[in-house]
Amino acid sequence: MRKALVLLATLVLSAAFAQNSVEIFSWWAGDEGPALEALIKQYETDHPGVEVINATVTGGSGVNARAVLKTRMLGGDPPDSFQVHAGQELIGTWVVADRMEDLTSLFKEQGWLTAFPQGLLDLISTDKGIWSVPVNIHRSNVLWYVPANLEKWGVTVPADWNEFVTTTCPALRSAGVTPLVIGENWTVQHLWESVAVAEMGPDGWRGLWDGSVAFDSPEAQAVWETFDKVLACTNADFTGLSWQQATDRVANGQAAFNVMGDWAAGYMATTLGLEPGTGFAWAASPGTDGVFILLADSFGLPKGAPDRDNALAWLELVGSKKGQDIFNPLKGSISPRLDSDLSKYNAYGKSAAADYQSDTQVGSLVHGAVANETFMSDFATVMETFLSNRDAAEAASLAAELAGRAHIGN
Repeated sequence: MRKALVLLATLVLSAAFAQNSVEIFSWWAGDEGPALEALIKQYETDHPGVEVINATVTGGSGVNARAVLKTRMLGGDPPDSFQVHAGQELIGTWVVADRMEDLTSLFKEQGWLTAFPQGLLDLISTDKGIWSVPVNIHRSNVLWYVPANLEKWGVTVPADWNEFVTTTCPALRSAGVTPLVIGENWTVQHLWESVAVAEMGPDGWRGLWDGSVAFDSPEAQAVWETFDKVLACTNADFTGLSWQQATDRVANGQAAFNVMGDWAAGYMATTLGLEPGTGFAWAASPGTDGVFILLADSFGLPKGAPDRDNALAWLELVGSKKGQDIFNPLKGSISPRLDSDLSKYNAYGKSAAADYQSDTQVGSLVHGAVANETFMSDFATVMETFLSNRDAAEAASLAAELAGRAHIGN
């Protein structure tokens, strides 16, 4: 009898412990960790009896994390909540598979239907529900540089890719400087989408995803032709560089420019300690002035989450004004809420917020806004093929075949 009581007590305590934890799955580690850690600290302050399990899988843009998440979701072992790019990365993968809870009631309860802009609500919704809580807005199409270095080398920020290729690139090559630094495959894809939006314009870019413009059309093939010229101005050792290492080369004067999302602002300001506007500066990537290629990191609630109530409390913090104004100034992103306190943001954050309100907005491919996981994953292979043979017609054809397999535009 005594043994039975001890066993029962042990089981009760174990159950209580399990209910007092929440596992947060993300790819924010290392240099991207401080923003998440600040959010976790606030959660632990608000919920002192709950242990936060910070389950991070390192790797830029979530490439590695998505693979681990897929194994866990299909294996019936979902985390309580996981980071995902808002849009088709979640909807086209886990929502269509009926693995996510509808969060509409949470949005109504928290007043988020008016706190977030309608365009963002549309991005995270289907006609059957709202599927994730956005924590930030990032901009994809940002050209980073150090003002003093450009002055030293006698170059200015190029207005478009033609100016970059014909004027800026030769001048920097003559100065012994890498004109444009890139890194591993996903960062090359990241550059490609900025070139594509510049060459096709916002309407042409949207057309790729709604099916009105074919991936093997003349205008889409022309993107690859321009991209080939841009790549001729980059570093040969790109495959061995992370996005942070590529950014470092701009900061230390080995390279003049880098096209990267504005998590680079968080890295340069928080990790490298550079002052926005002087230590580093920014512009829309060439040819995209007035266009904001956006992505949003968000958190969803998988069906079968072990600690559902604690996960809902996490989502409440993620979507709150308090939580977002803790997180975003450290991350280099801006809050998607309409009532964000801009006094908490540095010069870059204020600039991005103004552009977000005024620019034409389009979604990012590489970061999950416009394409499902099938297209996103296999586009890396299309890029690898192009990098090996530089055949624009073949790349356009392969992208068109991929769009068919992934049901893009259908």
